[in-house]
Amino acid sequence: MKVYIKYMVSLRCKLVVKTELERLGIPHGSVDLGEVDLPEGITEEKRARLSLALRKSGLELMNDSKSMLIEKIKNVIVELIHYSDEQLKINFSQYLSETLKYDYTYLSNLFSEVQGTTIEHFIISHKIERVKELLVYDELTLTEIAYKLHYSSVAHLSNQFKKVTGLTPSHFKMLKDKRRKGLEEL
Repeated sequence: MKVYIKYMVSLRCKLVVKTELERLGIPHGSVDLGEVDLPEGITEEKRARLSLALRKSGLELMNDSKSMLIEKIKNVIVELIHYSDEQLKINFSQYLSETLKYDYTYLSNLFSEVQGTTIEHFIISHKIERVKELLVYDELTLTEIAYKLHYSSVAHLSNQFKKVTGLTPSHFKMLKDKRRKGLEEL
């Protein structure tokens, strides 16, 4: 049996869920972003206790199939952008459709209806957040970042970054550097 968890989008969230499952004595298999495999199922009492424990950490158990599908879409996107260096050989809509076993048009319409934004905008938002993170780490050049996040060019990344943030990547990096120097002087 699988249970689905809303807002579970990071490795830290996975750790929180594993800790709560163990604390409550709930046997579990794999714990992935947004879902947990429970080989024995779960009683209503333990489900309620798990739900309460997860809410304290900002996570929620889900019951609604549409909400679960939305979370799966988000988790596929987050996993691909933040935790994978995999270079897709197909376009993202096809990848999402094949991964989740649904027609992309259905996924796209459902996502837009429930989230009030498109899958494409959600992807762009996450890519830009990842670019910011990589710029702050200062370990990769902008060219390497563009390649890592599958942009067609540095210009494309820069244009999208400016459209979303209002800043160029180099200006964003300069502001970050200024803040760092200001903190060191304290």
